[in-house]
Amino acid sequence: MNEFMSFFNNSDPSAVSSSVKLLLVFTVLSLAPSILILMTCFTRIIIVLGFVRTSLATQQMPPTQVLIGIALFMTFFVMAPTFQEVNEKALTPLFEEKINLEQAYEEATGPFKEFMSAQTREKDLELFLSYAQLERPKSTQDIPLTALVPAFAISEIKTAFQIGFMIFIPFLVIDMIVASVLMSMGMMMLPPVMISLPFKILLFVLVDGWYLVVKSLLQSF
Repeated sequence: MNEFMSFFNNSDPSAVSSSVKLLLVFTVLSLAPSILILMTCFTRIIIVLGFVRTSLATQQMPPTQVLIGIALFMTFFVMAPTFQEVNEKALTPLFEEKINLEQAYEEATGPFKEFMSAQTREKDLELFLSYAQLERPKSTQDIPLTALVPAFAISEIKTAFQIGFMIFIPFLVIDMIVASVLMSMGMMMLPPVMISLPFKILLFVLVDGWYLVVKSLLQSF
């Protein structure tokens, strides 16, 4: 423990630089879940996948862990250019001591601002800017993260719900048809979900539903 504390109390510039890097890594790791959820496409993907499972009425199939795993890998795939740009412009120069911590922060937030602003509705961004009484930014890089992140999150949720509504329509039609048939046959005590579930799964498989959902998600970015 004493050696660990002496490492941070060391006045040697190289040791101080290593300490700052170590603290920076710990800070990024502690904020990683929030960054992943609120500053990437993870929110839209996981909500849409959740709508797919709900519309199929398959209870816990696919399991939540599977949906989260798919959403994570899709997020890394979509965000790969952004992460690569952050690494090239911010992390690598910082670790090589070519730029300081403040410059690294500015370089790291730039690619994220570009991605989020492209997916954020102007109406949502204006809401937070006006509430904070901030002037309209002249460029994307001038938008404060305190306003851009919540605006981006709201826009992502709205877009995910729009996609989810379109997913629900064909399955809702199947439920209505099955319910009408059961009513006409006088089988009112039989839950329509028990009959419609196999037809929903069959329709989803025949149209290659997972391919279409993933394709729609990727094209939405």
